[in-house]
Formats: sequence, C-alpha cells, structure tokens
Amino acid sequence: MTKKILVTEDLVQEGIDALRERGYEVDVLIDPSAEQLVAAIEPYEALIVHPNTRVTPALLDAAKNLKIIGRAGVTVDNIDIDAASERGIIVCNAPTSNVISAAEHTMALLLSAARHIPAASASMHRGEWNRGQFMGTELYGKTLAIFGLGRVGGLVAERAAAFGMNLIGHDPYCSPERALHLGVTLYDEVEPVLAMADFITVHLPRTVDTLGMFGADEFAAMKDGVVVVNAARGGIFDVKALADFVAAGKINAVALDSFEVEPCTDSPLHEFENAILTPHLSPMTFEAQRRASTQIADYVSAGLEGAMVATAVNLSPLPPEVLDSVGPYVPACKMLGHMVSQILDGTPKTLKVELAGSIRDADPAPLVAAVLDGGLSYRRIGSFTAANAESIAARHGIAVTTSAVHDAQEYASAVRIVADDVEVAATLYGTDHAPRIVSLMGYKIDIAPAKCSLVFEYVDAPGRIGVIGTILGEAGVNITTMQIGTKAGEGCALVYINVEGDVDDAVLERLRGAIDLRNLWKIVL
Repeated sequence: MTKKILVTEDLVQEGIDALRERGYEVDVLIDPSAEQLVAAIEPYEALIVHPNTRVTPALLDAAKNLKIIGRAGVTVDNIDIDAASERGIIVCNAPTSNVISAAEHTMALLLSAARHIPAASASMHRGEWNRGQFMGTELYGKTLAIFGLGRVGGLVAERAAAFGMNLIGHDPYCSPERALHLGVTLYDEVEPVLAMADFITVHLPRTVDTLGMFGADEFAAMKDGVVVVNAARGGIFDVKALADFVAAGKINAVALDSFEVEPCTDSPLHEFENAILTPHLSPMTFEAQRRASTQIADYVSAGLEGAMVATAVNLSPLPPEVLDSVGPYVPACKMLGHMVSQILDGTPKTLKVELAGSIRDADPAPLVAAVLDGGLSYRRIGSFTAANAESIAARHGIAVTTSAVHDAQEYASAVRIVADDVEVAATLYGTDHAPRIVSLMGYKIDIAPAKCSLVFEYVDAPGRIGVIGTILGEAGVNITTMQIGTKAGEGCALVYINVEGDVDDAVLERLRGAIDLRNLWKIVL
C-alpha cells in the first residue's frame, strides 16, 4: 500500500516532487485548524508541519498510523516532542537549511543599524534629503561580540572578519580550538564582553538559561552607543528593558528579527526610528526554502523506510541488524550521558565508550550518539545521532574514542563510559530492558536508578548511613532503594540512594556538614 504524507507547510515544490517521485502519496493542507487536522490525520504515516501547526497529544492520539513528523526548518517548538516520543513517533527538522541565510541577514541588520538605512530610505520616500541626519559608523576596526558560536554564529564570525572587525565572544560550549579557528577571542564570563563591544549579536537557542538573558543589568553594562542585534530566537532580550535603554540613548540602535511571540505587530520598540524590526526574515530566501524543502523530504523518506534519520530530535530508527544488537542500550546510554554531565557539572574533554560482552562487536556509533545526546541535548536544537555525533562532539571540544572487551564480568553485556575522570557502567535486565548501574567511579554496585538519586563518597566508618537516613527523614525525604559499593584496597565507600521527590540545597548542605565527604552528587534523570 502506498504510504501517505500530509503537508501543512507551504513547501517549495522541489520537496513535494521528490517525495512523489519516490512513490509516496502527498496531500497538502495549508494552515488547517486544529479540528481539521485531527479529522484528517488518521491515514497518514508522515506529517510535515508549518511552525504555526500545533502538534498536540490530542492530534497524536488521532494519528493512528503516524511514524514521523518533519519540520522544514530549525525550530520544533510547535511539536510536543515528549508526546511524540511516548508514541514512538520520530520528530526531525532541517537545522542546516537556513544557516547561510540567517548569517547573511545578521550582517544585513548590522549594516542597516550602523548606517541608518531603513530610516534614511523612509526619509527619501517622504521626499526629504537629510544627509546629515543619518551619519553612520563603519564596521571596520569595531569590536563585535558574538554570543553563541554554533553554525550561524560561526558563519557570522567569518563574514564579520572580512569587514575587518575585532571578534570577541561568549559560548560555554565552544571549544578553544573552534574559537581560535574562527578568530574569536573567547571569554568565560558575559560581563567583560559587554563592556568591550561596539556591536553585539546573539545566536543562541531559546532555553531556560537564555530566556531573558539580556535584561536591564546587562544593558547597563554595555558600552555607550552600542548596537545590538538578534536574528536568532525571540525572548533572549528583555524587550521592555531594551526599549528603556534605547530611549535613554545608551543603546544607539537595535535590530530584531525574532520575537518572543510571533506574529509580533506591536512592542515597546515599535515607536523608535532607530529600532529595525523585521518579521523573522532570517530563513526567508529562495535558497534556504529550497534546501529546507528537499532536506526534509530526504529525512522523512528515510524515517518511513526505517533508515537512520540524521536530524531526529527524539528517536532515530536503526537498521534491523543494529537495532537487534545495541538498540535496547540506546536509552541506557542516554541516561549515562545525562548522569555524567551532572557529576562533571560541565562538558568533558574526553569521552570513551566501551562495549562489553555479547555486544562487543556491535556498531558503537548509536551508543556514542546516545551518550552525547543525554549529556548535551539541552544545550542546542536537535539531537545527536550516529550520523552527526562525531562532528558535533568535535565542535564542543570532546575527543571521543570507543573500545570493545570480551569480559562483561557476571553480566551478559554492559556499556561503560569514562568522561574525563568520571566512570559509570550499566547493563540491562528484564524483558523491558531496564537499565541498572553496575559501576560508578570504580565502585561496584547494582541498582536501578530512580528519577532523583543522591550519591555519597566518603571514608567508610560506622554510623554514616544512620546519619544520612536521619537527616533525610527529618527533611521528609523518603529513601526507596540503596546500594553500597566499595573498592578493593581502599577505605572508602560509595552509597547510591534513590529518593522520592526532590532534595533541596539546604538538605544537601546539612548532609555535607554532618559527614566527612569526598563527594556528594544529586542526580536527576
């Protein structure tokens, strides 16, 4: 039976033609209401959506045959990814389709703000000739601060360098090697960057950490007469605070292409002639739209055929031979990556993934991708997959190696990862392949991790467990399971405790003060 694809995005025709040439039946339903989409979705195995199309649990409940959802662009905020994952539906995007267009639009905004081009053009259209009113500034020799040195930020750096700008930046996930290659002087803190910059541009995802990242304090710390640009994601600038500093003359000009709520037809910045506002034009070029259309056609087709989807943001189907061998370990490895990132409280420089026992001869690439995804997925749009893990790891300055060993000790198979000096290993048990931690920091344990866990490492002595239990009990924290691990030849112990609910910082400080600890980690999975 012919597989059916529903498209709610006004795709460039090349993408639709590519799908039809592969034998798919493609129907186009532009800008449907939620009710129309729920009524129509059942027979379709794939859905390609417009950013205004909301993919909700109710829609997914009606999508009885849906296998993959594609977004012909970068953002997937309109898709309930958790709900799709629960139903085994892949969500993918086309994250590289518009990077050149976004970088070029950023440069257009920088130049327009520096030379007052929109205001000068409007003046000319009014029949005026006011050259002196629009005295501008050159980019040459000025300092450009770039916040976010991913794909688009890197392209902006290359283009700004051609204008002779001095480049500085802040990106905690950019490796020093990448910054050096781009010619950007990297700073660990935001404040010194703000004070030095003549121009500021942001290329960050919208996350809990970046939403409202630039507010009144940050604007006050900027150089007088600075120009600020955002062609990335709305909400990174506090627009109300920004408008106050534009009105006061502290900020010479602002150029925004993205807004927290879109469409945006009114804002505190609309009244200012030196505020350049464009309706999210960064991806709006013929070339970018063509790339987005053809790329998403390729990815959706791959998903329907059971191949690896390079840009899957949640699930990525593995070939049958790989699925049989390592597929069950993918969720466990993602969990290990998430755990290690919390213990390290940062990005590792080195990562080793070791396959042991019956999986030792399997392709390690999906498991490496899963480990990286668990540790780094919150830092970016999209997901690590076997196809892109190596390149993204390199961009984050992570050197990845893999190995295989015959002996999994008393287990049939296991995966062990070492990130810098943090070691953790897991095996699977039961028909549902639930993960169990079998080693942590070299201590042998055997425990199924809960959503919230506490891990203690201390010099072993009588009464330690009693003290821990008393403090947690007084705080109303219930211990569900616990494992104690030891190392041969050492007088230390590691205690892994699963608890119900959360443990606040005050309780953690009490625990640190009550026991002579080497380490205490709270792990939330």
